[in-house]
Amino acid sequence: MSTTPLAAVQTYLDAFNAGDALAMSAVFMPDGSILDGMAPHVWTGPTAVTDWYRDVMAESAHLGASNYHVTLGAPLHNDIGDDSAYIVTPATMTFDLNGTARTQSGAVFTLALRRVADGWRVAAWAWAKGASRE
Repeated sequence: MSTTPLAAVQTYLDAFNAGDALAMSAVFMPDGSILDGMAPHVWTGPTAVTDWYRDVMAESAHLGASNYHVTLGAPLHNDIGDDSAYIVTPATMTFDLNGTARTQSGAVFTLALRRVADGWRVAAWAWAKGASRE
């Protein structure tokens, strides 16, 4: 497991960028929560990640979106305690929308993490959308 909170976040995003919901789940707390701009907006519990990812893929198919890739900027907050951490970081997401490359810049990714016996895990995250452009 990840030795720092930022490493855990990057592991989670690497799995998202690879389309691997099970690898995302491996770095997510079983009682974790996701808050996102897509309905139903909140996912919680042991299947939060796989349920959220399933819903994202269903919405993506409906909208004609694919090939998501998220990159992070320098954290605005990287507050680490003994067993908890709070990270707020700017994010950019690229994707294809009906065959046209799009970029969503100015997004903010906010995460709470917990340290467990084998390292850091994401306990909750929220995504605030930025501006979308071609």
